[in-house]
Amino acid sequence: MFKLRNLPNPVDAFKDFYSEEAFAYHHGKHHQAYVTNLNNLIKGTEFENAKLYDIIEKSSGGLFNNAAQIYNHDFFWDCFAPLEGSKNKGGCFGCMSSELKKAIESKFGSIEKFKEEFIKAASTLFGSGWTWLVYNLESKSLEIVQTSNAQTPIKEHKVPLLVVDVWEHSYYIDYKNLRPTYLEKFFNHINWAFVSQAYEWALKNGKGTVAFYIDSIHPEEK
Repeated sequence: MFKLRNLPNPVDAFKDFYSEEAFAYHHGKHHQAYVTNLNNLIKGTEFENAKLYDIIEKSSGGLFNNAAQIYNHDFFWDCFAPLEGSKNKGGCFGCMSSELKKAIESKFGSIEKFKEEFIKAASTLFGSGWTWLVYNLESKSLEIVQTSNAQTPIKEHKVPLLVVDVWEHSYYIDYKNLRPTYLEKFFNHINWAFVSQAYEWALKNGKGTVAFYIDSIHPEEK
């Protein structure tokens, strides 16, 4: 049985970006619902004792949607951090590794240009979904990709480094229909230390890093 992951930061640490009420609904209700749904759906199936990574890779329909949404949300919570009082401060460009900074500048021209393209991609994604910075294992380069609904880049031989949730339930409580404002605030809170670590893992271990990350959040029960 899968469990809802604990949040990596206190819910009262984001007053300038994400309210406690938003966390209560997004994490406590929406994310929890995916966990509850998946636990119910895998009962009596070949996936009843499977790892979350394997369910994402091998399932379809409702099973895939709920499994992928668990992972997408798990990863999202690690991608931003408070501006103060956190081991990995949000928006701390000094926390970005030199390797990641070089890769972003090589691909997009500058950090500011990357920000512009990332926010544009997230702003223009129609309907519900996610916008990601990924490492493409085939081209050996960074990419910004959009995925709709529960889709995730790990199905396309790409390793996630950063993601922002652009489902309405992620931002409507605090920002109503102002998605671009939410995205600006999100960018200012990006956990660059985590993104840098994800990039380092991707270079060293490729797609294996995705399974490792998922297993660290959802270890097998003994």
